[in-house]
Amino acid sequence: MRNAAKKLKVYIKNVWRSKNLIAFVFLMPWILGFLIFQAVPFITSLCYSFTNLSMLKEPVWVGLDNYKDIFNFNRDFKRSLKTTLVYVGISVPLKLAFALFIAMLLNMKVKGIGFFKTIFYLPSILGGSVGIAILWRFLFSRTGFMNLLLGRIGIGAVDWLGSPNLALPTVSLLSVWQFGSSMILFLAALKQVPQDLYEAATVDGASRPRMFVKITIPMITPIVLFNIVMQMINGFQEFSAPFLITNGGPLKATYLYSMMVYENAFSFLKMGYASALSWIMFLIIMVFTAAIFWFSKYWVFYQDGGDNE
Repeated sequence: MRNAAKKLKVYIKNVWRSKNLIAFVFLMPWILGFLIFQAVPFITSLCYSFTNLSMLKEPVWVGLDNYKDIFNFNRDFKRSLKTTLVYVGISVPLKLAFALFIAMLLNMKVKGIGFFKTIFYLPSILGGSVGIAILWRFLFSRTGFMNLLLGRIGIGAVDWLGSPNLALPTVSLLSVWQFGSSMILFLAALKQVPQDLYEAATVDGASRPRMFVKITIPMITPIVLFNIVMQMINGFQEFSAPFLITNGGPLKATYLYSMMVYENAFSFLKMGYASALSWIMFLIIMVFTAAIFWFSKYWVFYQDGGDNE
């Protein structure tokens, strides 16, 4: 017994002195935060999705009934999912294209460029606020600033938020306006492109558009991939803008999937049903993300020569 206790004491002392344990101790705050605020709610919501949990009564296990009801009887499910896909398809490409355009302008050597970086990044800070969403609603109302400008050039007022065909693109513009984070990443990537590549292409007589397609785009494709994935995930989770600007209208033209989850959870108090909806969206995002990463091996290039397989 004494020998066993002595060996255990020596083992504990050696483990404590090891660098791995020191690193683990420093990582403990993050690990605890991840377990408490992410892993536990993640698993709990999965369990709740198989119950009829409500704020008014104790949960009862119902198995796959929530999922069957969503796919068979929920009329808003397909409509909101289609609207969300259209929203992502509009906002993500436009945001990334605009962010890349502004990043290329800021990549030029101009005096006071730091000031312009700050100005262009401000929408990403302010865009998610309630005040900006309300301002956006007044900006595109029938008597708003946009219609006043159109009236100055002889064009009649446009019902930007009242037309089912225009409401979703108008709301999507608010997301496009929040391009700051993608712009910063694109700008950092552009500064990492070796200048000797452009010099060699200039000597060979390549035009600027050709250099952009053959040099710039291939060199920044890892950042393009990262931005596509992150902005796509944010697009699927969008809630504030359509909720505050149009409240899902008109005729549910801006009724995104996240609004359906919110409505079932906090208006109808069907927490179990809302958890099932959330898990379906999680799986959809996972499928899209996996598809993007799989196709990335055909168009993403790394400077160190690494492949994507």
